[in-house]
Amino acid sequence: MIIRYPPAIALRSNGLSTVCLSCLLKTPAAPRTVTRNFSRTSNVQASVAATPRLRAGYFSANSLLEKARTSSRRGALTSTIPETSSIAISNEAPKLPSSPSPPPPSTQDLPHRRRQATRRAAATADLVLPPNTSSTLSTTASEAPPNSLRRLIPVLLSLSKPRLSILVVLTACASYSLYPVPELLSTTATPSLSPLTLLFLTTGTTLCAASANAFNMLYEPKWDAMMSRTRNRPLVRGLISTRGAAVFAILAGLAGTAALYYGVNPTVSFLGALNIVLYAGAYTPLKRVSVVNTWIGAIVGGIPPLMGWAAAAGQSATHGDWKELLLGEQNFGGWLLAGLLFAWQFPHFMSLSWPIREEYKNAGYKMLCWVNPARNGRVALRYSLLFFPICIGLCYAGITEWSFAVASAPVNIWLVKEAVRFWKLEGHKGSARGLFWASVWHLPVVMILAMVEKKGMWQRVWKAAIGQPDLDEDEEDWLEEDEEEAVLSSKHVKPETRAAAIALPPR
Repeated sequence: MIIRYPPAIALRSNGLSTVCLSCLLKTPAAPRTVTRNFSRTSNVQASVAATPRLRAGYFSANSLLEKARTSSRRGALTSTIPETSSIAISNEAPKLPSSPSPPPPSTQDLPHRRRQATRRAAATADLVLPPNTSSTLSTTASEAPPNSLRRLIPVLLSLSKPRLSILVVLTACASYSLYPVPELLSTTATPSLSPLTLLFLTTGTTLCAASANAFNMLYEPKWDAMMSRTRNRPLVRGLISTRGAAVFAILAGLAGTAALYYGVNPTVSFLGALNIVLYAGAYTPLKRVSVVNTWIGAIVGGIPPLMGWAAAAGQSATHGDWKELLLGEQNFGGWLLAGLLFAWQFPHFMSLSWPIREEYKNAGYKMLCWVNPARNGRVALRYSLLFFPICIGLCYAGITEWSFAVASAPVNIWLVKEAVRFWKLEGHKGSARGLFWASVWHLPVVMILAMVEKKGMWQRVWKAAIGQPDLDEDEEDWLEEDEEEAVLSSKHVKPETRAAAIALPPR
């Protein structure tokens, strides 16, 4: 405890206590009341209180620092004579108004905590669909002068749904490239298919996809206006007449099937026409009738890989009919690729439709996302599990190397993980968003891995880069003689073959 004896401040009107010792002794003693201030703060605490306060934002939460701040805010407790004394009143120094100190910031306001909260909120947020390309093209066309080419081209592209058409063409081309090419079709060390056939395949498939999408928009302008993703389409906004859209759809369909018929083969042309009929004539009307429309749409998505496979198979076929191109022994891989695209439609569409389920409901579209949310998650999970046997089947059929089954496992596991979460949470807490982006990345990764791991491709590339050693004439003669001896000594050789081998002239 510290006892302080203040000097005689009554002699000073301003209350200042600056008096020298000599003057104090000469002053006659006057009756005065002594004020003794008792302070309970120690010297250490007083020094802490005198230290300027640091901003709390520079530090994280610390219990010792909080105790020190609390101690510094406590004032020195004093014990004095009643405050009614005039000396005590005059001893009080004028106090300046002090602004209230801001409260210490919470740990939630720290920068790293804010970033963590932002990431958590983004992980649990609902899916925000990317901008619709058809709507963007319609906006571009509306800014162009009417009856001009600058308006017509974006409108026609919008009618064809560019993203969907590109996806259809890419899946057909991937299947075309995965077909096991016989070495007799090419004179090079790395057998390849005809680039002209590939050109007709891509052109015809693009036109068929554009025709199917245009027919789809022709059927739904009334209900497209009720949904945020489709209300900006060209027919809804009146950027093109119904007659003009119908003419475009018919011409695109005829040109696409003709290109496939004359440039590829009739089987591929039939598959392209079938895709238009199923998408525009079955899937589109069924959207307002039954949830079965999703399965019809998945069949439509699985046909383009069959088109690419049949286009490649037609170059080595003997008869070229549809049975040989689709039902032959070597065509099991084409059906596996079609099954891969069929199964992929479900986790992708189930997660895509979830955030706009109310819009589907208001427009009258029968979708599982609002008709039966629990089944919606089960269907997505069920078809996500099919990718494991499909990838193994591609290896078994000789389309890819066995390393493809191992390389594709991580992305398949990721998709199944997100599908399980989507099924458990029924689309809530960001599960729809996770499954949607997993499906978006899953398909290109699996298709690229399949093309990289194509059966025998790297052996052919190695032979083309390094080259094969040429055999000498003597070595070739020895090999031919060994083959003749093997034919003559074999017990299972037909008599005609044995006689032909004996009749060969000597070398």
